[in-house]
Amino acid sequence: MLEEFKKFALKGNVVDLAVAVIIGAAFGAIVTSMVSDIIMPIVGAITGGLDFSNYFTPLAKSVTAANLVDAKKQGAVLAWGNFLTLTLNFLIVAFVLFVVVQLMGKLKRKEEAAPAEPPKPTREEELLSEIRDLLKAKA
Repeated sequence: MLEEFKKFALKGNVVDLAVAVIIGAAFGAIVTSMVSDIIMPIVGAITGGLDFSNYFTPLAKSVTAANLVDAKKQGAVLAWGNFLTLTLNFLIVAFVLFVVVQLMGKLKRKEEAAPAEPPKPTREEELLSEIRDLLKAKA
């Protein structure tokens, strides 16, 4: 059973998938930082200092707080600003993945379009060709 697990774990696809998951998690953290630290502050500056991550709609009358963290402690709220931020994260990740897939597709099509150079004949094949040519010349 241990031998079967080794074969499974060391297959190329499993290792590739593990690498992809790790890189994807790191990429997700970068995108989250980009949205929360770069894009949303710019959007906030354009819209007059709005911070979307703090926008919410109270669902209970007991919610009187002005920020989302305190409002969640007081009762049920719809945190639509946070949802907007996460949606923007998703759209950025989806767009970047779309671009990557498109570029990989172009590279693959480029490789397929270029005809592969035939392999050079071995020394034995060259000698056999010369013998063939000499026999044809004698006949």
